Amino acid sequence: LVSLEQEAQAQLWLDIFPSQDDTNATLWVFSGSSTANQSGSVRTSSGNSFSNGDSWRTAINNFFDANKPNNTNFSLSPLFSSTNAIDIDSVRKRIPGGDRTQAFAANATNTPTITIGSGNRTISHLYLDENSGNPDEIGIRVSGSSLSYSSGNSSSWVGAGILNKPIGDFFAGTFNNHANSLLSGNFAASGSGSVRVIVNSQIIPEPQEYALVFGLFALGFVLFHRHRQKKRQQQAATS
Repeated sequence: LVSLEQEAQAQLWLDIFPSQDDTNATLWVFSGSSTANQSGSVRTSSGNSFSNGDSWRTAINNFFDANKPNNTNFSLSPLFSSTNAIDIDSVRKRIPGGDRTQAFAANATNTPTITIGSGNRTISHLYLDENSGNPDEIGIRVSGSSLSYSSGNSSSWVGAGILNKPIGDFFAGTFNNHANSLLSGNFAASGSGSVRVIVNSQIIPEPQEYALVFGLFALGFVLFHRHRQKKRQQQAATS
C-alpha cells in the first residue's frame, strides 16, 4: 500500500475502511516503515493506559465520533482467519502493491505484525482512548510478551485485521501523530506524520467501479461531441 515516494518519507500507515461483511466492524490495514526515535517497549493487552512506547496522540482532537472509548484495548482479528470473505477478496484484488488508493502490499492479508530491531510480534489489540479536551489516543498491543526496541532501530508493520467497532464511531479524514516527541510514539520517526491514520467512510472501491466511472465519462463526452457536430451541421444547412 506504500509507493516508493512514501517509503522514502519513513511513515507508518494505518488505513481504516468499513467492513463489507459486517456493518458493526471495520477493516484495518497496516503498511509502511519508519525508524524508532527513542527507546521503548510495545506492551501486551494488559497495558490499558497511554505510553509513548506503544501509543500516540493525534495531531488534532476528535478522532472518535461516537461510542468513545476509555482506555480500552480492542481485539484485532487477523483478516485471513476471519469470516469476512468479501473483505479478504477485496484486499487480495489489490495485490501486489502500488498506488495507495488501488493496491495493497503482497502480504496485506497476513496477521497484523510489527517488526522493530531484531524482534517481531503479532499486533493482537488496538488501544483506543477518547482524551476529553485533548488529542485522542491510539496504540498497538502485541501478543505473547512485550517487544523492546532501541533508538534508531528500523520499524515496520504489515497485515490487516477486523475490529468490532463500526466506521461511524470515527471521524473520516487523515490523522497524523502529534509532533511532540513525548506524544508521538517512540517506535516511529519524530514529528507529525510519521504515523498516519486514514479513516475512509466508504468501502474500498472495486476496480470495476473505476472502469464504470471512466466509461460513463467517455460515453458522455462522445454523445456531447456528436450533439455539437449535429448542431453545427444543422446551422450550416440553414445559413
